[in-house]
Amino acid sequence: MPVDRKPEFFKGAQLRVGVIGCGYVGLPLGLRFAEAGHRVTGFDTDPQKVEMLNGGQSYIGHVPTTKIQQYVRSRHFGASGDFSRLGQMDAIVICVPTPLDERREPDLKYVEQTARAIAPYLTRGQLIVLESTTYPGTTEELVLPILEAGGLKCPPAQGPDAEQIPTDFFLAFSPEREDPGNKQFGLAQIPKIVGGVNPPSGRAAVALYAQIVARVVPVSTTRAAEMAKLLENIFRCVNIALVNELKLLCQRMGMDIWEVIDAAATKPFGFMPFYPGPGLGGHCIPVDPFYLSWKAKEYDFAARFIELAGEVNTAMPYHVVEAISGALNERKKSLKGSRILILGIAYKKDVDDPRESPSLKIMELLEHRGALLDYNDPFFPGLPKMRHYDFSKMRSVNLDAKVLESYDCVVIATDHSSYDYQAIVEAAGLVVDTRNATRRVTRHRHKIVLC
Repeated sequence: MPVDRKPEFFKGAQLRVGVIGCGYVGLPLGLRFAEAGHRVTGFDTDPQKVEMLNGGQSYIGHVPTTKIQQYVRSRHFGASGDFSRLGQMDAIVICVPTPLDERREPDLKYVEQTARAIAPYLTRGQLIVLESTTYPGTTEELVLPILEAGGLKCPPAQGPDAEQIPTDFFLAFSPEREDPGNKQFGLAQIPKIVGGVNPPSGRAAVALYAQIVARVVPVSTTRAAEMAKLLENIFRCVNIALVNELKLLCQRMGMDIWEVIDAAATKPFGFMPFYPGPGLGGHCIPVDPFYLSWKAKEYDFAARFIELAGEVNTAMPYHVVEAISGALNERKKSLKGSRILILGIAYKKDVDDPRESPSLKIMELLEHRGALLDYNDPFFPGLPKMRHYDFSKMRSVNLDAKVLESYDCVVIATDHSSYDYQAIVEAAGLVVDTRNATRRVTRHRHKIVLC
């Protein structure tokens, strides 16, 4: 007998929740639903991930294997590559990548493919939620028509009269706010923004997420929710670009940008510190702003702050390579043929996530200029083949004094907490520090070049 799912249905216990995409966003989300007592199926096109999850194994550093084993044993979590099982779900959450293509334009093929995978199995009263970050309008303009092609309808509507609108299924957008490695704010503590294509869809999504997070923030439309997520990341992108540009100016003026930022941060109001680095990394900040600048062109609008911030941040790995070349030149060495060790592949400290890491761009640029490269990262014994880079033949080298001594230059690209920076500086002949990781090192500071 068909289930009569109204918005209030999603307040209930032991819902059948499908999460499509078992990566850095989808897997923690699925486990959180399982923790709340729901029956969760993680759908993924990668057979190896499905096999590992059903075997109780984790492939993400901050997701404990013990947690997966717990929910697999209790049958509150399982994985599958069989998308025909989507019809059995009460709610389906989409957590797939939204990268940029070669022209730095939105690549929504994964969202589109996922919507087309759901469509044949869509049932009356199901709730579909898109979590993948994207431009305002994606949920209504791309996902909704694909889902409605089978005959079930979810009419977009606003205003008081829209509350009673008949809807065959529910569709909403709720942006992910995952921050890998953040021990202060986990998924359950981070407020969840929710916007439905119509009021019943919004209420259904609020009811679902209220069971797994401390606070749900409803907004009027999917577009408002999509724009809110972009605003969060654009805010960071623009401010990081600002301090990156000021870093370059401070270097020319013979000043320490980190000292300047720390001094400014003592102001108890009206200032939020951002810190420079070798470039942007992760799946969000280097990518998401360009989704909005691309969409803005449809409205004859030039998003100049976004484009300028993108230019500044994209240039930072090139600046690092020039700094390495200049530091070697001061020691009468050429970049070509020099042995260089990159410390840290992850896009930020203490995580096992290499997506869009500036370290990879720096390595590519150094390799093109003839440098002989090695790397060390405690989170990556080997490097996966990625969308734009292939260093899969490289292995992480051991880090000891003898190894460090053998390189012409050691580059701190990611400031992992496990590194002993005093020991690194003592052993290495030259250290190029892109993160100010050596700020507490007192001996041999003549070996350090901050960039």
